[in-house]
Amino acid sequence: MRDFYSQEAEELMTTYYKSLSEKDRRHYAALEALKLGRGGTNYISWLFRLNKKILIKAKEELTSPSLLEQIPVGKQRRPGGGRKKNET
Repeated sequence: MRDFYSQEAEELMTTYYKSLSEKDRRHYAALEALKLGRGGTNYISWLFRLNKKILIKAKEELTSPSLLEQIPVGKQRRPGGGRKKNET
């Protein structure tokens, strides 16, 4: 694994990451990955123990304002996600 940051910086980043809401975690991780460029997605997903697919979608959310606007104010995700309700 390529080391982009020092161990001290990684610990601070991880502590900060854990204090954020779900949506903010995704976006912070995506920003860090974008800043690092090549190899950044793998490194950040390893550092924050975050699935790469989630990180890639978060990068898409940040770079596409239309996707970001789909997330309602005060919510963490776009509508339609999660388990469907039983209709009995």
